[in-house]
Amino acid sequence: MGETGSDAVATGIGLGMMMFQFLMIAVVYVYYSFCLMTIARKTGFTDDWMAWVPIVNIYYACIVAGKPGWWTILCLIPCVNIVVGILVWMALAEKRNKPSWWGILIIVPCVGIIVPGYLAFSD
Repeated sequence: MGETGSDAVATGIGLGMMMFQFLMIAVVYVYYSFCLMTIARKTGFTDDWMAWVPIVNIYYACIVAGKPGWWTILCLIPCVNIVVGILVWMALAEKRNKPSWWGILIIVPCVGIIVPGYLAFSD
């Protein structure tokens, strides 16, 4: 009976960790989508809903940044997506009249979370 109880506890902890991870991913997705929507509005784009749809939001970020829409495909290729993502965020920073090096900061852990908010909510 001891093993059954410990198995239940281990299962409960595992499920709790999965729920927490899912919640954190959802919060980060909502944050990035809201920031992209705000950046798009401030740069004169009107199709705000595109910021909330997975994959379509990558296309929308490319369009808002002034890059070709086919770069969305490049964003789906491992390793290439890092370079393309940096270029897109650099262009988004320039669209918001900020230095382009702000786009490079997107790859820095923890700082990368601040960059979209800064670009979206600063004057």
